[in-house]
Amino acid sequence: MTKKERFNSIIGWFAENQPVAQSELHYANPFQLLIAVILSAQCTDRRVNVVTPPLFERFPTPEDLASASFDEVYPYVKSVSYPNAKARHLIAMAQMLLADYNGEVPSDIDALMRLPGVGRKTANVIASIVYDKPVIAVDTHVFRVAHRLGLSNGSTPYAVEQDLEKYIPVEQRAISHHWLILHGRYVCVARKPKCESCPLTAWCMEFALPQKP
Repeated sequence: MTKKERFNSIIGWFAENQPVAQSELHYANPFQLLIAVILSAQCTDRRVNVVTPPLFERFPTPEDLASASFDEVYPYVKSVSYPNAKARHLIAMAQMLLADYNGEVPSDIDALMRLPGVGRKTANVIASIVYDKPVIAVDTHVFRVAHRLGLSNGSTPYAVEQDLEKYIPVEQRAISHHWLILHGRYVCVARKPKCESCPLTAWCMEFALPQKP
């Protein structure tokens, strides 16, 4: 099976069986999504969705968040991972939005990556969901699933991103991110993958390996 055939088979299965897939983060506008994705780093979407409603209510605009102090923001994010850093990142991010981007979340990947707390994965998520850019964000779930399904053997998230974008058609890249991340979150989990219920074992590189005695 060629790499292209493997991609076509796997992406084709998702397209036929899971035609609807989207972010599980709750948000009402690009600014809220940006906050949620920053908070989601090494944290579950479920936890972020618990934290963000009161945060969004208290700081509904970049102006509100940019003028806040650390002590005002921290109580709202203290239950997520790395709350000290994330509280500071949120404030600095809002300040840069006002200073450099007229308070609007930019669409350019490099511009997004200038924002405090925003790495390539976060930038790609925003660009894909908000601005329909043909990019694929590679988090730990996507990285793991891509390797297990033989879609990439890249040693870095960026290398995996390049492999995925090489073979996945432009019009399917945005939803493919969600297919892979949701599969990794609920089926192809890190420690005990649910191989017995996985519909993709025919293409799995690890499932075919002999079991250890």
